[in-house]
Amino acid sequence: MPRLLAAALTCLAAAALAVGAGLGAVAALNATPEQPNVPLVTFDRTGE
Repeated sequence: MPRLLAAALTCLAAAALAVGAGLGAVAALNATPEQPNVPLVTFDRTGE
């Protein structure tokens, strides 16, 4: 029985760690500032 309890607690700890890592990754991605959508190259269209 103690082995089963240890296995269950290990599984729960691993699941909690995975959820925490996922939430941390989402929080880190949301914390980055929004990048401006500026084109690198523009073409002059006056000749049309």
